[in-house]
Amino acid sequence: MVYTEDTRPVRQGEELDVNKLERFLRQKLEVPSGDLVIRQFGAGHSNLTYELSVGEEWKAVLRRPPMGPVAPKAHDMEREFKVLQSLHPVFPLAPKPYLYESGNLIGRPFFLMERREGLVFDHAFPEAVEATDQLGRQLSETMVDRLAELHSLDYQQTSLKDMVKPEGFMERQVYGWIKRYEKARTDDVVSGKRLKTWLIDHIPLSNEATIIHYDYKLNNAMFSKEDPSRMVGLFDWEMTTVGDPLADVGAAMSYWIQKDDPELLKTGLGKPPLTAQDGFYTREEFIQRYAEKSGRHVDDIDFYLTFAYFKLAGIVQQIYYRYKNGQTQDPRFAGMHVFVNQLIHHAEETAGL
Repeated sequence: MVYTEDTRPVRQGEELDVNKLERFLRQKLEVPSGDLVIRQFGAGHSNLTYELSVGEEWKAVLRRPPMGPVAPKAHDMEREFKVLQSLHPVFPLAPKPYLYESGNLIGRPFFLMERREGLVFDHAFPEAVEATDQLGRQLSETMVDRLAELHSLDYQQTSLKDMVKPEGFMERQVYGWIKRYEKARTDDVVSGKRLKTWLIDHIPLSNEATIIHYDYKLNNAMFSKEDPSRMVGLFDWEMTTVGDPLADVGAAMSYWIQKDDPELLKTGLGKPPLTAQDGFYTREEFIQRYAEKSGRHVDDIDFYLTFAYFKLAGIVQQIYYRYKNGQTQDPRFAGMHVFVNQLIHHAEETAGL
C-alpha cells in the first residue's frame, strides 16, 4: 500500500470500526476484494475526514462530525451531502458524493464522496513543487478566480433553491453568531460587547444572493500535480449556503494571513499558512482582483472583514468550549482561547473601534 502525504494513521480515540464499514461498503457500493484500510486527513479542526481504500483500485473519503456533543444544527452531514449533490453537476471542483448514512452504523451520521488526488498547499510548499514567488501569485489568482466563478452560478438552477432562505441573510448571520459566541463563551475569553454592538449597527442592506462556500481557504483546495496553479478540487462544503457574496470574500480573508500580520494571528490555528510567504497576494490585492473579476463593488468590505473575524472567533470558541468541557482531548485546542481574544481584538481594529 502506498500512502499519500496528506493522510496519516487515525488519531487515538477517533477510530472507525473497520469490519462494520467493510461489510457496509460491500453492500452499498462496488468495492473490489481486499482489506479495507482507513487513514485520516490531518488538517482541520472540526469534522473528521478519513481516506478509505482497498488496494490501489478503490478509494473514497468519509466525513463525520467531531467526537463528543456538538452545537445544534452544526456538523450536519446530510445537508453537506445534499449540497454536494446540488453543486457537483454545475461546479465540478466539488467532489461527487456517493452515499449518506444516518448514524446507525458508526453512531454518528456520515457521508462518502470521491477521493480527489493532487496537491494541498497548507503551511509549506510540498517537496515535489518548486517554491517560487511566481507560483504564490498564480495560486492567489486561481483562488480569487474560482471564488468569483462560484459566485457567478445561478443557484435557482440547482436544488439549493429548496434548501436556502437568502432574504435577511446578513442580519441572521450577525445575530446568529452573536448568540453562538455567547452560548460557547468561557470565563477566559472577552465579551466583545463593543464589537457586537458595532456589528448590529452596521449590517449592510444587500439584496444580492449567490452560492457561497463560506469556508474558502487555501488548504480546502486541491491543485494539479502537473500544473500546481490549476485547482482540481474544493472541499469542506459544510457551511455552504446562498447569501451575500461579500460575506464569502470576508470569510476567505479571515483565513488569508499575510506577511505583516500580528504573530498571534499567523499562528492561532497552528503554523502560519502559506499565504503569509512572499509572492502571495495581500488581502487588499485579493479583494481588488475579486472586484475586477466579479464586477462587484467592495466599498463596504471592512464590515464583512470585521464580521468574518468575529465569526471565526465564534467558530474557534465553539471548538475550545468542547475542549474545556472535556468533550475532546485534542491538544491542539488547549490554547485556543488566546486566539479567540486576538480575533476579537483584530475585529475591533478592523472596525476602527
